Amino acid sequence: MSKRVVIIDGHPDASGTHFGHALAAAYAQAAEAAGHEVRSIPVGALDFPMLRHKADWEHGAVPVSIQEAQRAIGWAEHLVIVYPLWLGSMPACLKAFMEQVFRPGFAIGRSGGIGRWKKRLTGKSARVIVTMGMPALVYRWYFRAHSLKSLERNVLQFCGIGPIRDTVIGMVETPNPRKRERWLERMRLLGREAQ
Repeated sequence: MSKRVVIIDGHPDASGTHFGHALAAAYAQAAEAAGHEVRSIPVGALDFPMLRHKADWEHGAVPVSIQEAQRAIGWAEHLVIVYPLWLGSMPACLKAFMEQVFRPGFAIGRSGGIGRWKKRLTGKSARVIVTMGMPALVYRWYFRAHSLKSLERNVLQFCGIGPIRDTVIGMVETPNPRKRERWLERMRLLGREAQ
């Protein structure tokens, strides 16, 4: 069964030369070849400001690039978010994008009492792919994948997205062509299944 898939390439460098870009491309190509509809959002190529006030997040004008991203995410049945781990978390550019996109009115809505939110993205699934220089095992066990868990729980699940699966790829700065090809093949497999 085909799915509508949106790939959010969260690397702030839009040059397309990083391993994360190759992972996103491998996923997209395999998904399209398997009959899924695929759209991509290259966060590093978008022009949008950072939000600086709660009032802007709740009621501010939504930039055109963010409106287009919201339309794509609203259309999607499955989201794929690919980003490098920088200083223990996602790059600031991707965080700013998330704050712009997952606003009240789009991702969540008021649902009665104070502090109650309606989840407006229910029915969508997600795959989060994180690349890093350290071993993936160190990130998962020593650091407890804290920033990944925060994204999954405090952003995606909060908006109703689920199930959420993740892939953590460590040691990406160590050149090993066979290892990289195995990861690209893993992305192709996930893309074919739209998982």
